Amino acid sequence: MNAIKDAVHDYVEVDGVAQDLLDTAAMQRLRYVKQLSTVRLVYPSASHTRFEHSLGVYHLARQALTHLGIEGARAEAVRAAALLHDVGHGPYGHQTERIIERHLGRHHDDVHHLFEDSELAAVLESHGLAPEVVANLIAGEGKLGQLVSGDLDVDRMDYLVRDAHHTGVPYGTVDPGRLVRVLQFVDDALVLEEGNVATAESLLVARALMNATVYRHHVSRIAGSMLERASETLLEETDLTAERFARMTDADLLSALRECQSTTDFAARLAERRLYKRAAWAELEAVPEWLLEADHDEVRELEDDVANRADVDPRSVVVDCPGRPSMPETETRVVVGGSIRRLHEQSPLVQGLQAAQRAQWRLGVYAPEADLEAVERTASSVLALE
Repeated sequence: MNAIKDAVHDYVEVDGVAQDLLDTAAMQRLRYVKQLSTVRLVYPSASHTRFEHSLGVYHLARQALTHLGIEGARAEAVRAAALLHDVGHGPYGHQTERIIERHLGRHHDDVHHLFEDSELAAVLESHGLAPEVVANLIAGEGKLGQLVSGDLDVDRMDYLVRDAHHTGVPYGTVDPGRLVRVLQFVDDALVLEEGNVATAESLLVARALMNATVYRHHVSRIAGSMLERASETLLEETDLTAERFARMTDADLLSALRECQSTTDFAARLAERRLYKRAAWAELEAVPEWLLEADHDEVRELEDDVANRADVDPRSVVVDCPGRPSMPETETRVVVGGSIRRLHEQSPLVQGLQAAQRAQWRLGVYAPEADLEAVERTASSVLALE
């Protein structure tokens, strides 16, 4: 057994299949994919990687399985899934996820293709584990899949406290040790034991505060939108395949953007933090329904329309329309009075946090500083912003 020193959980003990999985190329690649991608342009100390986060998720999965009394091959498969849960991420993690979904039709939780006749499959099979079973667990399928991907998953427990630690903000204050010790299965549903409504609320509050101050910070959103636009151009104008793109590291992608003439400026701006500025920043109530429902191609057409009317380069306009506000943590199941209830049915905090999330929602239109005035004049009319 190896004990690996971790900034959040102190020592993470690694043995069995996990010890062999750590040395695979797929796992080692995660050392070069930052956990918070463009957020580190806001919080300089947020340089942690998906590799260390994966170790943290594995550590919490071990604790949860011990508490739940799950042993043997079933536990080993969950531990493997917890360690491997992020191997499907592309460069810059969630910032390129929509591109990969559009081109390849899969989410980062769908890793079945990575387990076909691969090094990962060989390691899993050498420990008597079926790769398909582990891939299904990563996708959150089945009773035990809820531990890896669900409303009470160990992934969320780790990234909230880890991201808060590395950014230095005091908001991701959840107690993962407490959370894993009050988990139980009731009729195959993963729930929190009686008397833990406040424990469930801690996840909700932490996520809401981290969204507002870290995950959806406007500077990170601008950089992420620029990165997505540049990556799309890279795939359109070079012979880089979507499959190869999806397996790049952060540095691989930035290097490829530098080498493509159409994306060189984007790469330099991202590397030097010379980001676009906000030409428009609209609240949810100011955005028309048709714009909220617009798909990727329709948004690109709107960007071209704004650029044409403003008489600027089409690459100078980026429209960032996030999805409708959502808070999956409100579906967390807790035992109250002997019955299972969803958190939103029990907690008076939920309604207030949902209202705060709606109030914080913004549509953004970004442009280089030199084009800002022209784009600002045009964007509101083209997008029908009130």
